[in-house]
Amino acid sequence: MRELEERIRRDGVVEDGDVLKVDGFLNHQMDVELFAAMGREWARLFAGEGVNKILTIEASGIGMACIAAQQFGVPVVFAKKSRTKNIAGDVYKVEVTSFTHGGVSDVIVSKRFLGPDDRLLLIDDFLANGAALEGLIDLAHQAGAAVVGAGIAVEKAFQPGGERIRARGVRVESLARVKSMAPGQIEFC
Repeated sequence: MRELEERIRRDGVVEDGDVLKVDGFLNHQMDVELFAAMGREWARLFAGEGVNKILTIEASGIGMACIAAQQFGVPVVFAKKSRTKNIAGDVYKVEVTSFTHGGVSDVIVSKRFLGPDDRLLLIDDFLANGAALEGLIDLAHQAGAAVVGAGIAVEKAFQPGGERIRARGVRVESLARVKSMAPGQIEFC
């Protein structure tokens, strides 16, 4: 999506350790108009797939998932990275290693919100090593839900996540695919 690529070129910052900072418009301060354009694009790409829920992971994917859900007219379920007092009863649970945070989290979703009648579109801000998406796919499988695909804002195509998720048979639609990056230089696929 050209609009997202141009925004990354203009406002994204590449830091050491293959970190692409897009916090000024994507995952800290959020450009809701950009999210709306992204939501429209995912709705176009996944039209006819029967999406009835969007599943994302806490926290950066929630905003864009909500805006995308408006395009589909469906609810958003977000996997939490810790059990809280307001999650009672049975949960689906998986361990996820975060590239960004460098740690492991138990990721959970209440069994009340996912089930075998669900056709899920997974939404996330980044795809690097694929651990977060693999966790969401595993949660969906525990629930017996179908994963119709994954909508990703930014895929670091030079890292193995996209290839791993696609090898699992999941359709991945990334709106910006970064081929390579260095401070002051970002090349898209």
